[in-house]
Amino acid sequence: MLEHLKEEVFRANLELPERGLIQYTWGNVSAFDPESGYFVIKPSGVSYEEMKASDMVVVDLENHVIEGELNPSSDTPTHAVLYQTFPGLGGIVHTHSPWATIWAQAGQDVPAMGTTHADTFYGTVPCARFLSQKEIDAGYEHETGNVIVETFQERNIKPLDVPGVLLHGHGPFTWGKDAASAVMNAVVLEEVCRMNFYTRQLNSYAEELPKRILDKHYLRKHGKDAYYGQGK
Repeated sequence: MLEHLKEEVFRANLELPERGLIQYTWGNVSAFDPESGYFVIKPSGVSYEEMKASDMVVVDLENHVIEGELNPSSDTPTHAVLYQTFPGLGGIVHTHSPWATIWAQAGQDVPAMGTTHADTFYGTVPCARFLSQKEIDAGYEHETGNVIVETFQERNIKPLDVPGVLLHGHGPFTWGKDAASAVMNAVVLEEVCRMNFYTRQLNSYAEELPKRILDKHYLRKHGKDAYYGQGK
């Protein structure tokens, strides 16, 4: 079942250590199949050196394993909440990449300081709040997804415009139209966090990108009249 998606998710997971986004098994990638309503995700705690495409686990949106001999990622309930709530997501990535995690541990939103940011994220990447004890007891990973959803709803952010979030004290989640684009967005977020850190060190009064430039750079790639690249 979903053999093509297993291969896609497997290759996307392998890209995380290649891009320097994870150490050991500190991350996971999933991809959603809208026809079946299932998603494929990395198995929990399996080393990247030993992992195979056939190890990927097929799960439904209620976190039931549909196919696979291994336990799915412990973050599976978070992925499920996001797929259920944010239409259009085809892939999700979670890492503990160092620069994004630094911003998450500081509890800081990631503002749009330059066009590198604006090419991918249409405005500030938010940092979600800590979970309460009640939420932790109710189901930590499921409630993590709910807190991400709450953050986007309260701030009136469209998840496809800003395909990423930080979790206070935890780390980043990113998403995209498929697993590969979700990984790319994780790479961009990591680079933007690094750039912003040094920008603020060099000039603590550095201005955020003016909206006119944010609009230009985001919309030329993602707007209805986008002209970046070679077209479809």
